[in-house]
Parts: sequence; structure tokens; C-alpha cells
Amino acid sequence: MKKSLSAAIWLAILQFAILPYTNAQLTILPDGGNKRASVTERIGITDVTVNYNRPGIKGREGKVWGQLIPVGYAEQGLGDTKAIPWRAGANENTTIEFTTDVTVEGQPLPAGKYGLFIAYDPTESTVIFSHSSTAWGAFFYNPQDDALRVKVKPVPLDNEVEWLRYEFTDEKENSATVALQWEKLSIPIKVEVDYVKTQLESFRRELRSEKAFNWQNWAQAAQFCAQRNTDLDEGLVWANKAIGDPNVGGTRNFQTLSVKAQILSLQGKTADADAAMKEAMPLGTAQDLHLYARQLLTQKRAKDALQVFKTNYDRHPNEFMTNMGLARGYSANGDYKTAMDYLKKAQAQAPDQLNKANIEKLMPMLEQGKDIN
Repeated sequence: MKKSLSAAIWLAILQFAILPYTNAQLTILPDGGNKRASVTERIGITDVTVNYNRPGIKGREGKVWGQLIPVGYAEQGLGDTKAIPWRAGANENTTIEFTTDVTVEGQPLPAGKYGLFIAYDPTESTVIFSHSSTAWGAFFYNPQDDALRVKVKPVPLDNEVEWLRYEFTDEKENSATVALQWEKLSIPIKVEVDYVKTQLESFRRELRSEKAFNWQNWAQAAQFCAQRNTDLDEGLVWANKAIGDPNVGGTRNFQTLSVKAQILSLQGKTADADAAMKEAMPLGTAQDLHLYARQLLTQKRAKDALQVFKTNYDRHPNEFMTNMGLARGYSANGDYKTAMDYLKKAQAQAPDQLNKANIEKLMPMLEQGKDIN
């Protein structure tokens, strides 16, 4: 009796121990051998990530678009909506994630993770971004979850793509195209970001963190404002922090003073900008002064640029960079003969073939009385 009771108790214990694990699955290849993939690219400072499964053609050439992937919506939904779009991949939900707000085909879409669906049409497909990003495929797709719909035109491909893939194409600083490619068709989705806005927002966050205790970071943020001619008042605050705030290691050097001068110049405060540069120049390297003089040339301040080139030459006489500087400075002021003298000196000192080739292109311009800048 005791032996029988003991066996029953052990059986119950074993059943209790095993039950919680009966639904656990081993890690194996996805159904159908579809390959799991992820692709990420940064647009500006915005990360865009697509997670998807890659079905293969597997001998179904000519039967993918319009057959395997039907036109429009399929009548196979399991939820309240029977007509469902394609899951833009295989197996579970294809997802796309943006770390900042973006625009897709010109339409705004907030930062976040979205389920990606496509209602295919050979002339104009509908790309759907859904708040539902954790479903299995599109079987439970519901249009009430849509965050955005955009229309795009499919594009034929010259070469066949066996395994579906997503690629980033036509990359620019503030935009790229996320292209679904399979068989001989691409469905391109243009994504754009407001790079300047997101970069400034990032600076503001980071300059309230541990990164604030570093004058170089304040100077870098100020330099961005100067280069983009944007948010100059805030940029000037950042420049002054880099110069004079002891809490961030503020220091008066060529970098900090010159970026302040750039911002003041863009604000039309020329006298203040020149005063800042007068203080900065004794602190600059030969390259610093050369680049500053080149900047003055772009501002059509040829006489001021020549004076800086001369100062640089006095400190570093008869060097390649300073000879090139005087060649540019005299050329900008119309003294082509003197410019040629210094250009010939620079030619003899050219450090590489690229510089030699550039000088060979400039010499005929001076001979013809043309400015080389």
C-alpha cells in the first residue's frame, strides 16, 4: 500500500515538473528554410532597422508577383479583418524601427517600431506601417492599427534576387530609400529625416550629461551651428561655454575663439568677430591660419585674407602650405605675377602627386590673368 502511494506521488511530481515546459521549442531553422535577417542604416543620426525573414524564389520564377504575392489584399485573415496585405517577408511580422521622427514618402511618422505590410500592385503598391509589430505574419492584421499608409511605384530590377532582401539605396545626409528587392522587382520606400533638428536636439541632451564636462564638445556643437548657419544665438552660448566656463574646462585657444568669431561674423557683428580672431591668431597652427585665410576668401575679404597669409608665412617661411597661401592671397588681390612666383615655389615642395597635379592646373589660370581661388 505504501509502495503504491509513493509511486503515485512521484508520478504527480514529475508531471508537475514537466508541464510548464511542454510548449518550449528548440532553436531550428524557420519554416520553409526562410532566412532570418536584419539590416540597419543610419540616416543623419537616425537609426533605421528592418527585421524580416527572407523567402526564396525556389524555382517559382515568374510566379512570385501577382500569384504567390497576390495583387491587393488576400482573403485569408484570421481576425476580424479577412482582407489582409502581404507581410513584406516571410513567417512572423516584418518590422521597421526609427529612433527619431521621420517622414516616409513625404508623410510624417513618429519614432517607434512598426509592423510593415504591403498591398502589392504592379502600378502603385500601398505600404502600411502598423502599430501592431508583434503579430505572426499578417493573419491578424487590422487596419485600425495603421499608423501610416503611403503609395509607392514598384521598379523592375535587371538582375534576379533569389532571396528577398531589404537594402538602403540612394543614401544622402538626410534621406535614403529602403528598398524591398525580390525576384526582378523592387518596392522602394523613401525615408527622410530633419537632420539639423535632430542633431541639435541630440546636442542639447548630451550637453546635459557627463559629456558636458568637456570644452571640446561645446566647441563642436557651436561649430555645427556655424557651419550650418543655424541657431546662431544658441551656438554663441555654446562657444562662450567652451571659452570661459571653468566647470567644463573652458579655454581660450584657436578652436574656441575662432568658432565664436565665425558665429559673430554670421550674425553681422564683424568688429566683434575680428577682435576674437585677433586674439585667436597667435594661438593657431600654420594649418589653422591657412584655413582661416581661405575662409576670408570665401567671404570676399581678399585684403584681410592676404594679411593672414602673410602672417602665416612670416611664422613659417618658405613652406609648401605658406607658399600656396601667398599664391592664393596675391591671386585674390589681382597680383597674378607675384602669385605665380609663390606657386612655383610651392610646386617644387609639393608633397604628393595630387598636389603637383593641382598646381599644374592652376598655373595656366594665372598666366591667363584668372584668379585661382
